[in-house]
Amino acid sequence: MSAVEPHLRHPEKANRPDNPIQRKPAWIRVKAPVSPEYHETRKLMRDLKLNTVCEEAACPNIGECWSKGHATVMILGSVCTRACAFCNIATGRPDQLDPHEPQHVAEAAGRLGLNHIVITSVDRDDLEDGGARHFAETIRAVRAASPDTTIEILTPDFKNKPGAVEIVVEARPDVFNHNLETAPRLYPSIRPGARYFTSLQLLSRVKELDPTIFTKSGIMVGLGETAEEVGQVMDDLRAADVDFMTIGQYLQPTPKHAKLDRFVTPEEFQSHEKIGRGKGFLMISASPLTRSSYHAGADFERLKAARLARLGAAAGSIDLVALARGA
Repeated sequence: MSAVEPHLRHPEKANRPDNPIQRKPAWIRVKAPVSPEYHETRKLMRDLKLNTVCEEAACPNIGECWSKGHATVMILGSVCTRACAFCNIATGRPDQLDPHEPQHVAEAAGRLGLNHIVITSVDRDDLEDGGARHFAETIRAVRAASPDTTIEILTPDFKNKPGAVEIVVEARPDVFNHNLETAPRLYPSIRPGARYFTSLQLLSRVKELDPTIFTKSGIMVGLGETAEEVGQVMDDLRAADVDFMTIGQYLQPTPKHAKLDRFVTPEEFQSHEKIGRGKGFLMISASPLTRSSYHAGADFERLKAARLARLGAAAGSIDLVALARGA
């Protein structure tokens, strides 16, 4: 009897040439997760049969976040229909949807005592709505179980799924995040199943449907993009009225994934953040370890404060104009 062939996590990458993984510089190394709180969070995810992007995407911040009981739940299964060159999430034939998943996510939010929860997913191009209804059901389940928990979602692009964005927005998440991931020039090699302007249009559409929802997007650097291209992405996001941008270092998961071009220095990240602030984002976070969901709860509080400050400044300028006209 022949041995069973091991299941490949990334079958579409198996025949690619190896790209050696470079040694991380001192500024990007993290400690292995060992805290009791980390293990408690992991056990809860297993007990509720929930997937997390923290594990599936091999996030370097998992030890820090899980030690605080913060996990980013990944719905719609653990297998993605896309084959992005940067991503460590498994690709292949997707799982069947778990009808109990929305309730399990809500239970996790309650048991972890979360003030803010981040919910993301794999791409589900096989579903008629791309998983939009499942997102909406999960948002509503968390609202019902934990009314005080604010909800941030990180969605796929729902490409060619008419009405999908409207379904999700109608459930009224507090933050709607969709990542551009990289500069448009690199899409054919890094994000071949997606389209840059489709993602921009999604973010713009969210604001058209409900201007009160915060919108957010992020990119990775270190894939070969130029500083000018990063600046152009910032301009495109601002044209789509995106509130919050994140910029983090690309870390190559395996030799079969997209080659790391270089490690971007902390000083360059500081420059990106300074430029982004000047372009008018309510918030911008740029650092080697920045990820979409990193410090999401604290960032949401800062987002609200930034919006209130901007609205206050706008109101003050209107009053000054009125006074000037009456003088």
